[in-house]
Amino acid sequence: MAAAREAVRKGDGVNGVVVDTSAVVAIVRQELGHRQLTEHLSSVVERWITAPNALELTMVLEGRFAVRVGAGTRVLRDLDITIAAFTPAMTDGSSDAWRRFGKGRHPAGLNFGDCCTYALAEETGWPILCTGDDFARTGWPVLRPDPADPAPLVGS
Repeated sequence: MAAAREAVRKGDGVNGVVVDTSAVVAIVRQELGHRQLTEHLSSVVERWITAPNALELTMVLEGRFAVRVGAGTRVLRDLDITIAAFTPAMTDGSSDAWRRFGKGRHPAGLNFGDCCTYALAEETGWPILCTGDDFARTGWPVLRPDPADPAPLVGS
């Protein structure tokens, strides 16, 4: 994990990113930092999201923001984000993430979807593209918009 964190700080050696639902929603809704998130997606070869997080994206977009049916799938296609199958090993990894960093157990307060994202990040060794600071509180490398500066991404 230290090598992955150092590669994120230096900006080299990162050829893929695990995309959290929060990042895609921020891009779609053009929230503060959406340009930074989009630029980072463009700078990596591989962009993955878990199947449960793809479902979560659809539920958020269609449920909270009343977008057209199928918008989640279209957004992932347009952003060239691959939906990763959720394997038994990822179930174990998600369970472990919840035990270590779950809501009510740790300051990171990871929820169900966050635990799925974290498991894929552990499996790939890639940083997590996200908003907020929950993943950063786990110690895993993250790429997120800097709320104080609309241009650069913060790597930690």
